[in-house]
Amino acid sequence: MPIANKPILYYAIESVVAAGILDIGMIVGDTEAEIRAAVGDGSRWGARVTYIRQSAPLGLAHAVKEAQAYLDGSPFVMYLGDNLVPEGIKGFVDQFEKGRPDALILLSRVQAPERFGVAELRDGQVIGLEEKPQKPKSDLALVGVYLFTSRVFDAVHAISPSARGELEITDAIEWLLRDGARVEPHVIEGWWKDTGRLEDMLEANRIVLDGLEPCVKGTVDASSKLIGKVVVEDGARIVNSTVRGPAIIGAQTRIENSYIGPFTSIYYGVEIIGSEIEHSIVLENSRIIDVAVKIEDSLIGKDVVIRRTDAMPRALRFMLGDHSEVELT
Repeated sequence: MPIANKPILYYAIESVVAAGILDIGMIVGDTEAEIRAAVGDGSRWGARVTYIRQSAPLGLAHAVKEAQAYLDGSPFVMYLGDNLVPEGIKGFVDQFEKGRPDALILLSRVQAPERFGVAELRDGQVIGLEEKPQKPKSDLALVGVYLFTSRVFDAVHAISPSARGELEITDAIEWLLRDGARVEPHVIEGWWKDTGRLEDMLEANRIVLDGLEPCVKGTVDASSKLIGKVVVEDGARIVNSTVRGPAIIGAQTRIENSYIGPFTSIYYGVEIIGSEIEHSIVLENSRIIDVAVKIEDSLIGKDVVIRRTDAMPRALRFMLGDHSEVELT
């Protein structure tokens, strides 16, 4: 899934490499082929990627357990691939290397802590963790970045599956605390996003787009206008249209007789004709043709077609993927 036309996973890899970590073990499951195609051997980042097949999706602590042979006793970072930490993790890694606790957890203050793993601190020390508690004891959510020594393997082998049948990383860290291990917190001040929900993905897209530098590599005809921070990638064509930034128009995309509003990412090979869209993400090779009302706050998947038809009898016809939501006005 792209944020500002770059797969979320790439931001994670860039952050890890910028922290000086070049050996990356990537836990994969059913989407292994897609991930391999996107990431390859890691050489484009100067890294070495090894793929570790998780036998079943049985939780984050289970993923750590599956990576034990690869890690071979080394201290390591665990970075969840759908998390965005724009300020990077180098300071976090430096803190770990300097103090060498048994675990260092990254925390961020959030408005809805019940959606996350939550840490409770006393005098700056971690005294407890809960996974998605109904009544959180703090507003400090676990960011999806952790640093561990090999002592964590004692924990992941000792804990039992939770009520949802998973080995929880919060339970593993709790076990370390009970066993006398040193678990330290690092509270980040900047923004962080776990992009598991549409609204979080759109907000992450908005924030990243706002930091882009304008750049036009495609073609923009004389009857079109680019307003504000707009990126037009190679081979894209803007015809008789207005693009108001921050926005990014992907490679080989065609925008014609249309309006692209702020905070919109259009991926590659897309065609938008006679339509308006803003604050949205459109994935590759989709087509939006002559839609009479503005599309906003939307995630449109790959190879999607949205079009108006004058055929009789008039009707709404949909082919929607899993977990789709459609609002009609």
